[in-house]
Amino acid sequence: MNSRDRSLALLVALLWGLNFIALDFGLGQFPPFFFAGLRFAVLLPLLLFIPKPDVPWKWLIGYGLFFGTLQFAFLFVAMNIGMPTGLASLVQQASAPFTVVLGALLLREKLSPVQVIGILTAVLGMAVIGWHRAQSAALLPMLVTLCGAFSWALGNLCGRKANPQNPLHLTLWISIVPPLPMFALSAAVEGPTAGWHALATAFDSTTGLYALCGLAYTSLLATIIGSGLWTTLMGRYPASRVAPFSLLVPVVGFTAAWLILSEHPHPLELAAGAVVVVGVFLGSLNLTARRRAPALTPEVEQAA
Repeated sequence: MNSRDRSLALLVALLWGLNFIALDFGLGQFPPFFFAGLRFAVLLPLLLFIPKPDVPWKWLIGYGLFFGTLQFAFLFVAMNIGMPTGLASLVQQASAPFTVVLGALLLREKLSPVQVIGILTAVLGMAVIGWHRAQSAALLPMLVTLCGAFSWALGNLCGRKANPQNPLHLTLWISIVPPLPMFALSAAVEGPTAGWHALATAFDSTTGLYALCGLAYTSLLATIIGSGLWTTLMGRYPASRVAPFSLLVPVVGFTAAWLILSEHPHPLELAAGAVVVVGVFLGSLNLTARRRAPALTPEVEQAA
């Protein structure tokens, strides 16, 4: 992975880490299933101006189902039933080892020894933070969050198989999948009017205004920019090269939760976060690749 794409992967980690703060704000006003559908529904008008990506429908729907629907349904429910924001940002990154394992099993992707060491190092750091945080967290929210992480991993593989020429178009077009099932679940579980009432009263309180800001962030920055860049990188490199960068998200999430939500990290968590950073860097290396000129085509970069 070249330095430019490594910087883009770091930007995605930053956007997604801050996204957990936006989700916390949004769930302060909206029921979880309704909010999960709403974050994609607000993007639907853009499809009038964006052509459908030239990818098979099965991969588009699969990406929308796993990445857009199930991942956020599980995550939002977990946060709504008591999953701390910082810990949610950590446990959700179990998608990285899930993606690497699934990529090796289903896509026959090969891992270099350095990548294996890097991934194991990052997972070790993540496990230390999870163990420390789990002392004060209930088991059910963590298990629900892990289901979201596994859904994310399956979505990563669908996005890689789709391999669109314009990843941003794919990111926008998966918005057709989540709203209907999410709004149906909201009506059945949360009540047919609960979400719409929350939306209608969002301008009446500070909490509601924060929630609308959180909705704007998660739809525009986290979804369009963050997911668009992520889909680009997943199509350009093996999943094992890209997925470890998602392990940086909890480092950003913990820091943001500390500064904004007053969730104070323990020194042990900070040290483990540094281990995660080192592991991600090692996991993104490809020491067996030949040195390349900076202006390679995506096809050549993908083959590397």
